[in-house]
Amino acid sequence: MGEGIGSLLPFVLMFVVVYFFMIAPQMKRAKKEKKFAANLKRGDKVITRSGLHAKVLELNEKDGSCILETLSGKLKFDKSAISMEMSEKLNAPEKK
Repeated sequence: MGEGIGSLLPFVLMFVVVYFFMIAPQMKRAKKEKKFAANLKRGDKVITRSGLHAKVLELNEKDGSCILETLSGKLKFDKSAISMEMSEKLNAPEKK
């Protein structure tokens, strides 16, 4: 009987390691991105996931989209396509 529990221990430990190193950080990142999208407002300077730098002109809460102004004109993006606010990236501490 004790042998059965002993053989399950490596699997339990492996799951715990995977949870703390992969699943928990991903959930934390998703929660942060959701909060960021909810707090987005007109005039914010943002970067999309594709690397496009733009300024938020309009937010459409109905369909979850927004109109961004770039140097080449206005573009319509989904709010989930916005990665981060530019001021966040500019004020981030340098990595050494």
